[in-house]
Parts: sequence; structure tokens; C-alpha cells
Amino acid sequence: MKYRQLTKEQFLELHNEFAKFLASQQIDIDEWSTIKKEKPLMVEEELNIFSDLVWEDVLTKTNYLEHISDDGINLFKCNAKEMIRIYIKLKNKDKNFLNATDFKWFLQNPLDDSIEYFKAVKKYSKARNLEIFDLIEKGSQISNGKLFATVSQLIHLPL
Repeated sequence: MKYRQLTKEQFLELHNEFAKFLASQQIDIDEWSTIKKEKPLMVEEELNIFSDLVWEDVLTKTNYLEHISDDGINLFKCNAKEMIRIYIKLKNKDKNFLNATDFKWFLQNPLDDSIEYFKAVKKYSKARNLEIFDLIEKGSQISNGKLFATVSQLIHLPL
């Protein structure tokens, strides 16, 4: 397995897609019921194959990630050959990026002395999707890139 098996909740959300996947394997509902009862290893194999297909599709379409903690924000732009990272460090211990009021303050005061910015560009050391998957497993969320674009403009970082 290349990634990890989807959670039960994820499978429930994707039950129609999973049914189509099984149909593409020429497995109908009756046969799937039989397989579930009699061939648990085959069930795991089918779940794993489907999970990898879903992850591969999602990761291929992922262009931005973000990870927000109380005193730092990691923003990632995932290009084809490299990843651009913006790291925002909050030095003011009285503020917290996870607090909505403090986050709004940050957006209105991006050049405050209590905020530091770092930018890096890194070529992928392994397959692009595997690196994105690792970041997701470490707590990053797939995003629409609006925060990345906003911060880039606020601090005038050339990208």
C-alpha cells in the first residue's frame, strides 16, 4: 500500500465511488457480500487498492497546504517539481494564531514587529504526492491557497 487505508468515515462518504470501483472489478453487491464473509484478505486488498486510488487523485489535485498552530503558520504551495513554504512565526506570547480574534489581528497587522516571516523553496526529495501525503499525516490541511496568496501579497514576497 502506497499511502494508508481510508477511515471508515471516508469510506462512508465515498460509498458510491467504492461501488463503482467494485463494479469496475466486476464485483456486484452479492459477490461483495460473499467476499466480505468468506475472504477477509481480499476485502482488505480491495479497500487498500481503492484507498490508494483515492489518495493519488486527491494528492495530484492538491496545490496548497496549511498548518496553523498557536505560534506558527506553515503555508505550502505544491508545484510540480518543488514546494514553496512560507513560515510565519508569532513572537508575541499573548497572541495565538488559533484564536479567531488574534488571527484577524494578524491579517490586519502583518508587518507588526512581533511577526517574523521565512520563505524557502525545496525540490521534492521523493515523489511529489508522497511528500504532500507526509505533510497531511503530520497535521497539514489541504487548502484553497487563499491564505498563501494573501500572505504573499501582504509581505510582498516574490513568488
